[in-house]
Amino acid sequence: MKLRHLMLAASVAALGAGMATAETLRWAPTGGALTLDPHAQNEGPTSTLGHQIMEPLVIRDMAGALVPALATSWEPKADDPNVWVFTLREGVTFHDGAAFDSSDVVFSLNRAMTPDSDYKELLASVEEVRATGPYEIEIVTKGPNPIMPSNLTNMFIIDQGWAEANDAVKVQDYEGGEDTFAAKNANGTGPYKLISHEQDVRTILEINPDYWGNGEFPLEVTRIEYTPIQNAATRVAALLSGEVDFIQELPVQDLSRVDATDGLDVRTAPQNRVIFFGMNLGADDLANDNVEGANPLADKRVREAINIAINRDAIRQVVMRGQSQPAGVIMPPFVNGWTEALDAVPQTDVAAAKALMTEAGYGDGFSIQLDCPNDRYINDEAICQAAVGMLAQIGINVNLDAKPRAQHFPLIANGETDFYMLGWGVPTFDSEYIFNFLVHTRDDQYGSWNGTGYSNPELDAMIQALASETDLPKRDGMIADIWTQVQEDMLYIPIHHQVLNWGMRSDIVTIVQPENQPKMKYFSFARS
Repeated sequence: MKLRHLMLAASVAALGAGMATAETLRWAPTGGALTLDPHAQNEGPTSTLGHQIMEPLVIRDMAGALVPALATSWEPKADDPNVWVFTLREGVTFHDGAAFDSSDVVFSLNRAMTPDSDYKELLASVEEVRATGPYEIEIVTKGPNPIMPSNLTNMFIIDQGWAEANDAVKVQDYEGGEDTFAAKNANGTGPYKLISHEQDVRTILEINPDYWGNGEFPLEVTRIEYTPIQNAATRVAALLSGEVDFIQELPVQDLSRVDATDGLDVRTAPQNRVIFFGMNLGADDLANDNVEGANPLADKRVREAINIAINRDAIRQVVMRGQSQPAGVIMPPFVNGWTEALDAVPQTDVAAAKALMTEAGYGDGFSIQLDCPNDRYINDEAICQAAVGMLAQIGINVNLDAKPRAQHFPLIANGETDFYMLGWGVPTFDSEYIFNFLVHTRDDQYGSWNGTGYSNPELDAMIQALASETDLPKRDGMIADIWTQVQEDMLYIPIHHQVLNWGMRSDIVTIVQPENQPKMKYFSFARS
């Protein structure tokens, strides 16, 4: 196969070497944005569409590097380590013509800290956001926060006046089923304007002629036709027939066929994402099992049995056709805190797993429901199906319930699932992000994606202390200690690190973004 492992230096150079022609890009993701409200859902495809329309203060480019967006510079305040100072970009306008200034940043970050926001964990250490001038803001934290800029890469800024005029001050309660103006409309400063939006059907974006980045980015894509296609075979057929130009989640079974087609390429790279199973170990009894008056998942021996019954290498070879890397920890190798030792993959051992089940009092097994998305991760439902067979070998009869991610994710957020699949990317490239969302006790500020019921006040205090530890070697030691406890308590069952395969027209010039977050302003087209 001619899979393109593009070298970074050559690729970055190519990003600026496109032809002068403008072009429509027909883009078919697996699933569309769950909402257009910028703070309602911290979820990959939702953020990816948002990045075309709206902008944060700082952003990760196509290589994953932290670069300026609506802020041109940032640094801790000279006389107060608890304050980050951000200098804002001048002369920027929103799509409706309104001027961008510091009041919009203060409004947006305060909005992102409210209870319905899915980004509040990223701002949990923030005490105050204040404007110190029309183009300067200060973020005051409860202690020195060494990674605050990294927490802002998906924190979109919207116009305060627009939000107030359209009853969009409050963040949409997505999990509660609320529908709002901001869920269907958008007014950003980004390179593309929203022209039309049909949820899960079709979204049309067109170039923003007043974009501040004109001359700085290729901006050769002038119109985006964004059409989610959930069915893998249909999505690949659309690429092969020329109906679409670009798909992200190219099914592993179609890599060779697409790559052998004239005019099409496959581009591949490791992704900053881990796929895993979560377990409700905190409840006294489970709603979705056949064990009355007890919770089998609360017994660590059962969780250990599940962990060693899963044959990750078989999933890699058979389900993923080699396009995954078995994982031993819910942390991608990109992330600060990752080590080979933590990521050591447990040896599959069905006999030992059966012994653990017997020791825990479940020698005859039990039944449980596994909730799985069928339109979010690469081969998500197929991975779950494989796990069903593997767990049957140790007496766990799994009823698989696979559904679209729009119905799946609220189960986790609302605590309505006992056993579930989740994938986790880390936009900050730091372990604190994982701990804040997935390990900390669920409360008003933390743990919004922690569906395990796990609560360890001692560990919570350690996690919160990370936000203000500026001695980086000491902080790294704290991260290591937290991971030791997380691995010991076995909240999650890691499956694998996901590999990205993008299928596209051969003349598209881009590299594969490690967060699976293409930003179309960087795309260009090769000269013929």
